[in-house]
Amino acid sequence: MPMQSLSRRELLKLSPLIVLAGCDAPEGRTQSFLHAVQGFNDWVQAKVFDPQKLAPEYADVDTTGEDGFRVNGKDAEAPDIQLEGWTVTVDGLVDHPGPYPLDAIMRLPKRVMNTRHCCVEGWSMIPRWGGTPLRGLLELAGMKPGARYIAVESADEYTTSYDMPSALHAQTLLCFEAYGKPLDIPHGAPVRIVMPTKLGYKSAKWVRKIIVTNDKPGGYWEDQGYDWFAGI
Repeated sequence: MPMQSLSRRELLKLSPLIVLAGCDAPEGRTQSFLHAVQGFNDWVQAKVFDPQKLAPEYADVDTTGEDGFRVNGKDAEAPDIQLEGWTVTVDGLVDHPGPYPLDAIMRLPKRVMNTRHCCVEGWSMIPRWGGTPLRGLLELAGMKPGARYIAVESADEYTTSYDMPSALHAQTLLCFEAYGKPLDIPHGAPVRIVMPTKLGYKSAKWVRKIIVTNDKPGGYWEDQGYDWFAGI
């Protein structure tokens, strides 16, 4: 059966068979095999991802209390952030590259949502997020039609990246609030990515730069073997 004609159910059935087929691979080929499996997993997830389907949103009564709003990241402490004059630079395949000040981002249409943040370590929480869809900033910057990927760079040198359908998803936010108040620095102030359709390591904090590209980027965890697509 041609790959392009596989249904979602058939793709998910096929995935473990591909993995098992490599169990007897010679040791010298293990790394390349694992990269191939990761690439296949990313391909499957991209095929089954529905950019029109929203992640579940919860009532206020079901949100995690502010005392349970966990901080997590690659480093134990937040970087030294200077909030005054913060800008997010948009570069790459856009008509209007350059820095966009935080007040311009906050003037874009706002969305508030209670969505689940799922960490790859196995825990989750449901904060009340507030921000503007990333789509709005990309449109303001004049993103080129047909661009395929987004790369994100943070003030702590963290990096991650997304396929364009995920970046344009209605619930992918440039988030500047939590629980109706401005984000604090440990949680990513002044602006972070929130992506309830993906695992938490895709939700970059302290966003400094967004690059629109046709070359598939990597990321801090992705380059260490974590799933690139990271869908949930």
